Amino acid sequence: MPSLFSLYRKIFFSRKPGWDQQPLPNIFISADNVQLAEDKVAQYAKVCEFNFDGETIPPTYLYVLAFRLHASIFTHKAITFPLLGMIHLKNSITVYRPVKMDEKLTVQCELTSSTTTDSGLEFELTSKVFVGDELVWQALSTYLYRFESKKRVRPPRASDMAWENVQHWQLSEDLGLRYAKASGDYNLIHLHPVLSKRFGFERVLAHGMWSKARSMAHLMTFVGDKPFKLDVEFKLPVFMPSEVTFGYESIEGGKRFEMRDVKGRRPHLKGELSYL
Repeated sequence: MPSLFSLYRKIFFSRKPGWDQQPLPNIFISADNVQLAEDKVAQYAKVCEFNFDGETIPPTYLYVLAFRLHASIFTHKAITFPLLGMIHLKNSITVYRPVKMDEKLTVQCELTSSTTTDSGLEFELTSKVFVGDELVWQALSTYLYRFESKKRVRPPRASDMAWENVQHWQLSEDLGLRYAKASGDYNLIHLHPVLSKRFGFERVLAHGMWSKARSMAHLMTFVGDKPFKLDVEFKLPVFMPSEVTFGYESIEGGKRFEMRDVKGRRPHLKGELSYL
């Protein structure tokens, strides 16, 4: 697997002119015979609060592998715009069966499509994990390279879901660094306020995929070994240190859930868990 640290040096410090108004090409990358390290998976599980038994991989950990290939695609010469102009809009993960630590994996990622919208250039990356010829895990990530716009965007509102038995989670300022050490994803805006300010953010941002993983960890009790799909939309950024709230409700065939601000008024993340 490629080193995210090396890739981030290219992503953050290479000069890219901006989008060249051309549709993005299809780009495919693959890594074979991937073997996971138990200590790294355990470290990730601790940061995201999964109960890790040393055998079954937390389902969102496989996105850590996939994102290394995403980052390789972002450094491709056909990607002419900088990473910091990009927003992770949505992420969908499908788990066909639990994946075990002793299994060797093939990880594939493909930039499949791009579309111009009012907000910017939207594009999708499909990631797949195989054990032999068996597809065991799949993800779809939707990104947006945002254009300059004077249009005022209204902040999103929470849904009408029942907001009962709400969890309160405290996020420390060093959460971004702890997640980076566990995942290998050293995006500077998640590490330290001095670094995040250099890129236009007043405070450190929590990683969106940490928010998804933390939500999934809380919902694992409803999943067991069942195949499932987990869809999320990233709404408002989470700054650290802070307190967030989390709630869920039962729907037909699964759960829907949200991570909100401490008052429960504004959503940071909206999601749905569906059993297959």
